[in-house]
Amino acid sequence: MEGLANLSAATMLFSLLMYLMLDGTDLGVGMLFFLIKEEEPRRRMAHSVLPIWDANETWLVLLAGGTLALFPDIYARALSLLYLPIFLMALSLILRAMALEYRSSASKRARLVLDLILPLASCLAAFSQGACAGTLVSHFLLHDDVRWFDIFPVLCGLGLMSIYILLGCGWIGWRIGEEVGKRARRLSGYFFLLCCALCVAVMLVEPLPWRQAWLYPAGKALSLAILLLLPVMAAALSRGSGLLQLMLTLALMTAIVLLMATGCYGLAANSVASLAAHAASKTTQLVVLGGSAVIIPLTLAYHTWVFWVFRGKVM
Repeated sequence: MEGLANLSAATMLFSLLMYLMLDGTDLGVGMLFFLIKEEEPRRRMAHSVLPIWDANETWLVLLAGGTLALFPDIYARALSLLYLPIFLMALSLILRAMALEYRSSASKRARLVLDLILPLASCLAAFSQGACAGTLVSHFLLHDDVRWFDIFPVLCGLGLMSIYILLGCGWIGWRIGEEVGKRARRLSGYFFLLCCALCVAVMLVEPLPWRQAWLYPAGKALSLAILLLLPVMAAALSRGSGLLQLMLTLALMTAIVLLMATGCYGLAANSVASLAAHAASKTTQLVVLGGSAVIIPLTLAYHTWVFWVFRGKVM
């Protein structure tokens, strides 16, 4: 039963990573509307994510639905702890969708409003997601009185915002290029430093998961990968292409998330609150995992096809 619960958790972690990588890039592009104010670059930025943003949110649906089916107790506790930030995240994603979809057909005056809604909604969605993750990690560490606006969740929210913006800068450099791509590269340097500072702050405020991760070979390997990625990213930000920056940022974010997951898994393995204790029945897990074995490859194939179709520069 423990092995099946681990497989269920790994499936949900994969869905989470896919959402962070794909929709996180879209949210980063949206937040950059605050810093790139000319109409023509904004038009191309919006058009670059229009064909893909709704499909990217499929992974969020799979994550929420899968967690409800596979770990109903954890799902219920998370919802009761995070009603407000989850509501804010859902509302901001709806507003982000409205701003993107109606922008091209809106009047000039309405477009000004939509261009304000889009970055605000993107910021709120990114911050809410990071704050939710930070709250759950703190609660998992038995800080039962933790609130989503405490220092650790807030730092996690700000950290996720900064790495999303890095993803957005890489996306703009790859899909748009030209002058706005050069500006995005310059912005990347500032947000890379901010991201590093926030990651260090997160580790200092709540060091237990990172210490626990270090006890495992996977944790040591991930820590080494992060240390190697940092100088490579610094070099890529000054001389590399937008696509290279995007790939390196995705790798860095993946390594950080997996390192935190390794630490939390290690803490769970050393406590009575194991994954198997909170998992659904064996039959339910087998049915959901069987469905995921069909849905996930189809979703990946669809994403691959869409990215291939819209692979060129946005004009």
